[in-house]
Amino acid sequence: MNSPVLELRGLTRSFEQGGVRIDVLRGVNMAIQPGEIVALLGPSGSGKSTLLQAVGLLEGGFGGEIRIAGKTVDQKDAHARTLLRRDHLGFVYQFHHLLPDFDARENVVLPQMIADRSRAEAESRAEELLTALGLDHRLTHRPSQLSGGEQQRVAVARGLANRPKLVLADEPTGNLDEATSDKVLAQFLELVRGEGSAALVATHNERLAAKMDRVLRLHEGLLE
Repeated sequence: MNSPVLELRGLTRSFEQGGVRIDVLRGVNMAIQPGEIVALLGPSGSGKSTLLQAVGLLEGGFGGEIRIAGKTVDQKDAHARTLLRRDHLGFVYQFHHLLPDFDARENVVLPQMIADRSRAEAESRAEELLTALGLDHRLTHRPSQLSGGEQQRVAVARGLANRPKLVLADEPTGNLDEATSDKVLAQFLELVRGEGSAALVATHNERLAAKMDRVLRLHEGLLE
C-alpha cells in the first residue's frame, strides 16, 4: 500500500483571546491516501479553516506532527516549508483571490513560473486545465469579465497547475448559488480525480460532502 500523502498525529492548535486559552484543535489524527478525496465536515467555527491552514503550512504554532508526502514538517525551517508547499500542495479558497490585472490564462501561468517552469510549458498547462473546465473561450478574459462560477473555475485550475499531490480546498463553492456550486464542484472533483491528486475539502454542506470518497467530521476540536 502507498504511503499516505498526508498524516496528522495529535495535531493541536490553541489561541489566547482576552487572557483565555481557546483550544481549537485538540489532537487530530488523520491519514489521506494518494488519490483520495476527503470531505472535512463541520459548522462554521468548528476549526476547519484552522486545520487547513496548519496542513497548508500557512501558519505555525501547532502541536503534534504533520507529514506531507512522507516528509515531517519542521516548524523552524521556513525554507523547507516553502518548498513543501510549492512542490506538493495546491489551494482553492472560498473566494477566488485571482489577480485582477491578469487574464484567466495568466492567473494559471504565474504559479507555474514561480515553480521554475518555462513560459511555454506553463501556458500549455494553463490552457489544458482551463479547457477541461470549459473555459477555452475565456482564456484572455480578466476576472472582472468573468462570472462568479467562471472565476472559481480559474481558481481551481490555478490550484492544480503545479500537479500537487494534495489539494486543500476551503469551502471552494461556498460563495456560489446552489446550481453553480454543483456544477463547479462536479468539475473540481472530476479534474482532481483525473489528475490523480488527493484532496481535503472543508465544507459545512452535507450534500456536497456526500459526493466525496470519505467524510470526516470535526467536532469540538476532534475528528469523528
